[in-house]
Amino acid sequence: MADTTRITVTLPADQVAELRKLTDNVSGYVAEAVARQLRHQLLGADLMRHQEEYGAFTAEELAEARSRLLGTTDAGGSASAA
Repeated sequence: MADTTRITVTLPADQVAELRKLTDNVSGYVAEAVARQLRHQLLGADLMRHQEEYGAFTAEELAEARSRLLGTTDAGGSASAA
């Protein structure tokens, strides 16, 4: 089991009510949301460093990235048959 630390987090009451409708494990749900946000921020920082070193992404590079992320085969955004 991973090391854990107990903390107190203050959330709006309506968010807590919605969380409790979604899960019995609020701590696990919040931990997963925090992990997702951390990955998002780290990826953003990596992308910024890449652009600082190699220059801005080209339109072609962005289209290829979108295609890979969204599972499309062309820049028009149609889904792949795979």
